Amino acid sequence: MISGSGIVGPPILRGGMKAFAPGGNAPLVAIVGNHPPRRCGIATFTQDLRDAISGAGLRCFTLAISDTLGPYAYPPGSVDLEVRQDDAAAYRHAGAALDRAGVRAVSLQHEFGIFGGRAGAHVLELLRATEAPVVTTLHTILERPDADQRIVMEQIIDRSEKLVVMARKGAQILIDRYRVSPERIALVPHGIPDTPLGPSAAAKGRLGLSGRPVLLTFGLLSPNKGIEVMLDALPEIVRAAPDILYLVVGATHPNLRRAEGERYRLSLAERARELGVEANLRLIDRFLELPDLLDYIAATDIYVTPYQNEAQISSGTLAYAMGLGKPVVSSPYWYARELLSDGRGLLVPFGDPRGFSGAINALLGDDSQRAGIEARALRAGAQMRWSVVGNRYASLLLGDAARSMPPGMTRGDRAPRLPAAVA
Repeated sequence: MISGSGIVGPPILRGGMKAFAPGGNAPLVAIVGNHPPRRCGIATFTQDLRDAISGAGLRCFTLAISDTLGPYAYPPGSVDLEVRQDDAAAYRHAGAALDRAGVRAVSLQHEFGIFGGRAGAHVLELLRATEAPVVTTLHTILERPDADQRIVMEQIIDRSEKLVVMARKGAQILIDRYRVSPERIALVPHGIPDTPLGPSAAAKGRLGLSGRPVLLTFGLLSPNKGIEVMLDALPEIVRAAPDILYLVVGATHPNLRRAEGERYRLSLAERARELGVEANLRLIDRFLELPDLLDYIAATDIYVTPYQNEAQISSGTLAYAMGLGKPVVSSPYWYARELLSDGRGLLVPFGDPRGFSGAINALLGDDSQRAGIEARALRAGAQMRWSVVGNRYASLLLGDAARSMPPGMTRGDRAPRLPAAVA
């Protein structure tokens, strides 16, 4: 396990190579990202991607990045190496460990904030230390990066055989801003559960919501989610549907909780009281496991993402809700514009409570429109199932990346080493 200033114990945990599944003869790939019980969207994505790639017939070596709350007690058989976020030397040891394990290719989950160093530059130490080809999934793509972010991004681009984006807008930024050739970019949707939703009435019954129209926003709670906009919209919605219930489900973001405790959550409850809609709001402080999450989505009549950041290029919560067939009303951030196009949802201007209340009331009053949106969303969601997405990643990792170096050739034979990381 990698921890502190280097490797503690053997680099491959829980029974060595026998820990990898399925089958000792299947190709071995590495997945680098966060992993539950760390609470963040990329941790969930990494876990789901590992399961999906394993389902596609590959063995997976999982390297997890831990923050100041780590090291974590990972589920048995889930994580093979752990690197402390701010330990540059540990990244170098980890890269070498990947080569010793014999990985054929590396799937890197990239978001600036999950790696240590300026603009997450420590991850470059790992990329220098391994000879394996790299396929990088870009969870954030900045159109206007600062100087440090641009340096790190350009080095990751140079080191990657393929760059995976979840929206066409991301591909366009890579082409226009970073001069990436289109053939190096793969558009692969954010994965969603293969499990279909159960009946809405049954889910409402299990959750004590029977007979009530339900709005839902889920995910880690923080101010950039725009919950205040929905609270300001709620009085007008309540006038049209007095029994409406707006569920905001999710634990407070760990960074926000460390900085100020639950002050933000309490401020939302106070705002609802001031608006006279406290009986129509339920703030559920839980990080949901998948079965519970699917119950809440099934119980939902309309999903809402009033996010404030236009440049958001991916959203697992939106992918889940739309792909599983729920009508969505959202602000027009980049990912939402694409995912909800072609009649798969409704867009409302940023910070517009009247727009949200009008769109939601219209949907609640029009069963035919809701049914049409649900049908179009489900059709699109069929290509977003993790079983489909896992096969796409397996093809990228072993088809494009691993074949890019002939047997016996190392990366040092074909390209110069990357320049030094941002200090």
